[in-house]
Amino acid sequence: MQLRYGFRLYPEPGQRTALARAFGCAREHAHANHLPYPGMAWLSKELITEAKRRPERAWLAEVSSVVLQQSLRDAETAYKNFFASLKGDRKGPKIEKPRMKSRKDHRQAIRFTANARWSITTDGKLNLPKIGAVRVAWSRPLPAVPSSVTVIKDSAGRYFASFVIDTCPAADAARMPETDQTIGIDLGRAHFAVLSDGTKIASPRFLRRAEKKLKKAQRDLDRKQKGSNNREKARLKVARAHAAVADARKEFHHQLSTKLIRENQAIAVEELNVMALGRTRLAKSVQDAGWSAFIGMLEYKAARYGRTLVKIGRFEPTSQVCSVCGWKDGPKPLYVREWTCSGCGTVHDRDVNAATNVKTAAGLAVTACGAPVRPQRLVVAQRDEAGSQGIPTGHRAA
Repeated sequence: MQLRYGFRLYPEPGQRTALARAFGCAREHAHANHLPYPGMAWLSKELITEAKRRPERAWLAEVSSVVLQQSLRDAETAYKNFFASLKGDRKGPKIEKPRMKSRKDHRQAIRFTANARWSITTDGKLNLPKIGAVRVAWSRPLPAVPSSVTVIKDSAGRYFASFVIDTCPAADAARMPETDQTIGIDLGRAHFAVLSDGTKIASPRFLRRAEKKLKKAQRDLDRKQKGSNNREKARLKVARAHAAVADARKEFHHQLSTKLIRENQAIAVEELNVMALGRTRLAKSVQDAGWSAFIGMLEYKAARYGRTLVKIGRFEPTSQVCSVCGWKDGPKPLYVREWTCSGCGTVHDRDVNAATNVKTAAGLAVTACGAPVRPQRLVVAQRDEAGSQGIPTGHRAA
């Protein structure tokens, strides 16, 4: 399994200029209207080899050729996915036509493969071709030799190095041995998550807590003249404030997801339609919670450590059914947090009862004799890559 390990970079002024040049070269690509998309070989010859010989494109020789090659490969992959989506060969929603990267995009990235001959120096710096040795803030050692590194500059002006690592299944198994515990999770608004064992995890509400600061920074940005240096400074201030909120939320997700994966062999969650919820009056609370990112972390960590993640249908009436006798008591408004079952008279906490029903619907609950209740085939989580805190995309390896 491949994961991404991300670390903060601190390039010097000259190295920042070289990185900006490399980011700019990575944006170069061409598309002929009404003609079939050209292959990788033709693109490489015309846009790199031949272009370097022209006076107006001589600056392409100032950056590593691997950066240019990877840019073309990314463009090729994007167009293949786009055409596959048009033909219906690609699953999921239709994707838009790839667009050319702009220097005004606040997130820039370049990728170096092993062919680029990048290396980690003896004093812990990242040595990049035609850029130099860049200082890295190592938060932990790399568990294996990376196959590639991606240098990212985010909207807040921060630089990161994202290494792709092949994990060792034996080491992962030793890190998290098997357990006989299972759990059901109900994600909600009053609490971030409620577990079937009765544990309630409060929602940190990072966005709500930082809302006043964000509004002030946004007002300052709106007052600045477009195109001015002061506006760029104000934009960075807004971006850094949002980055702090996103980093705190991601760290919370990582800590909680790792804890749940470590303690439980199987986990059941409800498959939520987050996109639809994001268009309701609860939109801000839904986006602040970041449920999709949290479930994504559970998925790749379950795949990595040999756990099982079960998703039940979003239309399962977990809040309407008594977890003791199975009586369906009907829908209830959100302000009802406790209710009494009409069938057996049990008083239920709404969220704990829902989490218990999630676990039962997934086939993880057992009777006193050990037989499963409402057994259901367990679906192993899909494998995915993982990133690190501060990396705009992906997840950090736990």
